[in-house]
Amino acid sequence: MEARIHNGDYLPDGLGGIVRCRGTDALLERVLFRLTAHRGGLPPLPELGSRLYLLSREPASQRLSAARQYVAEALAEEAVTVTDVSITPEQTPGRVHVTVLLDYQGTELSVSAVV
Repeated sequence: MEARIHNGDYLPDGLGGIVRCRGTDALLERVLFRLTAHRGGLPPLPELGSRLYLLSREPASQRLSAARQYVAEALAEEAVTVTDVSITPEQTPGRVHVTVLLDYQGTELSVSAVV
């Protein structure tokens, strides 16, 4: 079971705990966490997370290629296949909306995040 994240924080269950999810929803929560956590930000697990937060440092012509690489790195340990990655600039300078399409056991899934 995975904890559900909303706007970068755990979602409270109203009883003093946090909302938990299972199955495909749990997989999507793990994927979202791996994409939004800064790679190397948790010393005991230096390979956890992604480098998507670095996209704004890349030249505009290389951002999509870098995003694909960063997503592949972040999700290498998950039982999913990345089928597509798209990016859209946000109105906030230095922020990018990333959408990732995944294949999980023949089911197409999608997850989006602003980084």
